[in-house]
Amino acid sequence: MSIPVGTGSAGSVPTSWFGVPTPLPSGPVRIGITDVGVVAASFGDSGADAVRAGDEEKAALVTERIGEFFAGRRRSFDLPIDWRSTAAGPQRAVLQKLQRSVLYGQTITYGQLAVRSGVFDDVLDQGGLAARAVGSIMGSNPLFLLVPCHRVVAADGIGGFGGGAVGMEVKRWLLTLEGVLAPTLDWAGPG
Repeated sequence: MSIPVGTGSAGSVPTSWFGVPTPLPSGPVRIGITDVGVVAASFGDSGADAVRAGDEEKAALVTERIGEFFAGRRRSFDLPIDWRSTAAGPQRAVLQKLQRSVLYGQTITYGQLAVRSGVFDDVLDQGGLAARAVGSIMGSNPLFLLVPCHRVVAADGIGGFGGGAVGMEVKRWLLTLEGVLAPTLDWAGPG
């Protein structure tokens, strides 16, 4: 199987797809890997695994690291990322800044990430346009979890998250796992 590459590129990237079980309210995570690294991560485990010959060890490593994260034994995935599924330019720059600079248990507001990324320096930001642009970038993040868009919050609360109501449950769950939010009485925690 292959996925379309980011804007500005032609063709597709040969990709191995597999599901990884998680304790998230959304269930398993669907992962895509290439010869370069992890290229996609999304809610759900739709579709059969399609791991290319030679990618079995990489798929096993990704599965192991995600399992360790949810078991509380890992705070970063330390996996190579293939950025080709992100659009070159602002989307990629913002997501790379997020991935490198907002660590486990930390949060940043949409506006702060806009400033930190440097992407919007030339924009006269009247009415929070840069923060809204970052919100859109978070909503289109093809590398959910590994590029931790759940750590990006609104200035006045938790903000949004892709995937509707289930996505918001996932965001709250991940922020609780990382100690940003206090657990509620019904929070089951990592399985």
